[in-house]
Amino acid sequence: MSEFSSIGLVGRQDNANIPDSLNSLADFLLQRQGVKIVVDEAVSGFMQGHSAFAEMLIAPQDELHLHCDLVIVVGGDGSMLKVASTLAQQNLPVVGINRGRLGFLTDISPEDLEQVLGQVLDNKFKEESRFLLDVSIERGDRKEEIGCALNDVVLHPGIAAQMIEFSLFIDEEFVYQQASDGLIVATPTGSTAYSMSAGGPIMHPKLDAVVLVPMYPHSLSSRPVVIDGESEIKIVVGDRHNMMPQVSCDGSVEFTAEAGDQILISKKAEKLRLLHPIEYNYYATCRSKLGWSQRPGSS
Repeated sequence: MSEFSSIGLVGRQDNANIPDSLNSLADFLLQRQGVKIVVDEAVSGFMQGHSAFAEMLIAPQDELHLHCDLVIVVGGDGSMLKVASTLAQQNLPVVGINRGRLGFLTDISPEDLEQVLGQVLDNKFKEESRFLLDVSIERGDRKEEIGCALNDVVLHPGIAAQMIEFSLFIDEEFVYQQASDGLIVATPTGSTAYSMSAGGPIMHPKLDAVVLVPMYPHSLSSRPVVIDGESEIKIVVGDRHNMMPQVSCDGSVEFTAEAGDQILISKKAEKLRLLHPIEYNYYATCRSKLGWSQRPGSS
């Protein structure tokens, strides 16, 4: 018997493929005896035409844990990033149906939905936890929590193509002062995203580590640094050309900083519970998504 009897459906609102995918997914789930469907109210409008819509429960995203024991996210990796913090806070296991491009996090294709998702619902899956980063700002005597990131936290100049200046501290120890286009602080999950594009290393998701990747530093010796995942990171914004750099979490701008601001980054207590198909293999995913070469003679 499946351990999942009440299943939440979440998706992006700005993807034309989502309505069809959500309705097809609902059709499949309703074929399974005893399954109840809970729909995130943000996308409930996509499903009003479904024949069983009246039997579905509509709930706010932050209350899904009160009504379901599994959440299925329909969309690309960006869709998973947008809901990761909320679902981690609720300790809900999550499965991703890929309607995007890469699919590192949403790794079940629509073509394999019935077979692979059926296996997950039959308790044949792999579960792993992915940690997130909490971000806060200290300005004078005031401290403000500004966001959370599954992939990365980025300090960058915003729209102005100019260098910014900042000082980096790890566990209250001074590391360096730097002039650059910014700094990427990435989790292992985010090591195959923006961090990789900036020259950072790929880190296995099981690592308890964070990578700091400078963006076009004005120094030939500045390189990515991998640190312990439990480290407390502090970035002090410098006063350079009156720049007011921005802080982004998973690509969304959360805050515009000022000179003297202290950006504090640390591991979030709650983790994202990510479910994969039983045959999931991280290195196979890298071969597929990143174009790594196959073994000689393999198809």
